[in-house]
Amino acid sequence: MTRGKGEGSLFKDGRGLWTVRIELPRGPANERRQKVIRRKDKKQAYAEMEAIKAELKKLGNLPTTSLTVEKWLRVWLDDILPNEKIRPKSIAAYRSTVDGWLIPLLGHRKIDTLSADHIRDMFKVIQSTPKAHALRSKKPSELPDGTVMVGADTAIKCHAVLSSALKTAMREGKATRNVCEMVNPPSKAKVTQGSLTAIQARRLLNHLATRDDCALWSTYILTGARRGEILGLEWDRVTDTLDLSWQLLRITDITTAAADYEYRHLQGTLYLTRPKSRSGTRVIPLVEPLASILALHKQGRGSGLVFTRADGSPWDPDTATKTWAKVLAEAGLPSNVVLHGARHTAVEMMDAAGVDWDTIKDIVGHSTTKMSLEYRSKPDQKRLTAALEQTSRMLEESAS
Repeated sequence: MTRGKGEGSLFKDGRGLWTVRIELPRGPANERRQKVIRRKDKKQAYAEMEAIKAELKKLGNLPTTSLTVEKWLRVWLDDILPNEKIRPKSIAAYRSTVDGWLIPLLGHRKIDTLSADHIRDMFKVIQSTPKAHALRSKKPSELPDGTVMVGADTAIKCHAVLSSALKTAMREGKATRNVCEMVNPPSKAKVTQGSLTAIQARRLLNHLATRDDCALWSTYILTGARRGEILGLEWDRVTDTLDLSWQLLRITDITTAAADYEYRHLQGTLYLTRPKSRSGTRVIPLVEPLASILALHKQGRGSGLVFTRADGSPWDPDTATKTWAKVLAEAGLPSNVVLHGARHTAVEMMDAAGVDWDTIKDIVGHSTTKMSLEYRSKPDQKRLTAALEQTSRMLEESAS
């Protein structure tokens, strides 16, 4: 006689193991489904049977088998994410986190046995791991003084990636819970993005006049556009405006791209792609002095990318970042201002010029003014002083 849903049986099989068999709801094709576990000890088998029956009653269904974390993460990366319109660069970042941390630390565990303690232990291991790979084989007592450990950012990424994978596993009936929701990730250290002052930006522009790549770095300072938007700019999108509807990215595996992902191959692993958000696709006015800088830069050049290396090849994004650091050093400017800091610099200069934040948001392509406001390194003291003095005068006038 077929047992009903939630009913269980306990018996010793031919190998001498105590076997628990519990009926589950039928599958999509009305096939019979059972949860089966085997234990050497009868009391342990009985206790697990009761626990499974209680969980089934609470959740309404259970997976028939328990996948390891590694097996599920492979399925999630290779078969599921590419069909969910996840950008190839994001999938590559997920894969790096999975291969570098999640599988080595949790891959052998079953997804339905993961606990909050396992996640907390993962955080501890990550943050006690030396950042330098050459030091990771050494014992803690052998590490030199001042060894830099992997930061909270990595632990936060691991938490986010694993949580997303487990959420999908729950949706597909492969897991009964997302254990990451039980544990908060570590707090991320607050890091202020360095930016140039208006005086420093003017000093940089003067220095750039002596360089062949003057136009490239000037465009970053004078537009606040993103790294890939500038590197991917093409001459047919430069008129009295700059059309920032494409960006240059390095994508190591384009085969993971969704069918509707828009891209154009340039060279090797370099591609032009559409920005990921609607606010990222924008057209901004081309004004002086940048208009004249680009007009001079165009002399003797044809169509294609506005900015290329000396041999005509596209700029690699990482190479651009490293070259920017060298340019700052040559100009005697702060070394803590990374290339993204040019974007912050442009926002600070527009703010200092009195441009309203809604307009700044539209120029730099933020989705909210709050994001733009966060680009300020500190409030304008002159403006704050003027506001307080104005308030004081109002109070004095009302008292007289």
